[in-house]
Amino acid sequence: MEQVFGQIADDEMRGLPFYRDPIPMRACGFQLFEQQWIGVLLTPWMLSLVVLPGPQQSWPRRAVGERLMLELPCGTVGFTVSEVAGCGQYLSRSLMSPLNTALSAERALQLAEQSARMALSLPVVDVDGPANPRRRALFNKVSQIKNQHA
Repeated sequence: MEQVFGQIADDEMRGLPFYRDPIPMRACGFQLFEQQWIGVLLTPWMLSLVVLPGPQQSWPRRAVGERLMLELPCGTVGFTVSEVAGCGQYLSRSLMSPLNTALSAERALQLAEQSARMALSLPVVDVDGPANPRRRALFNKVSQIKNQHA
């Protein structure tokens, strides 16, 4: 991916106003999850969560731009079917596009690595918290109304 997107950078992106030359081209944190590769692609113009076919995987051909929802440990994430020559079809989810101009190369790499880890992290749940906070808020409101009328 780094090589393919490096070529895209040279051919199409480098002259654009949102291109951040100090930001490296990097595929970060890729690992197998349910037989598919998942990680983050950092380029000088974007940061995206990416899913690629894993070893011996063959995905059915889909329309570029089609949206799919995937259940990841972090929750349900919407992806778009993307395709570039040299990589074939893959799923992408923009995390930041264009990149924040205040983001240094070092911080961008940290953000990419942390984003890759977070996508495959189990969500943190407060076991002492309400199962449905909106429902609790509703009951608190009902309780406040009852107290005002008492």
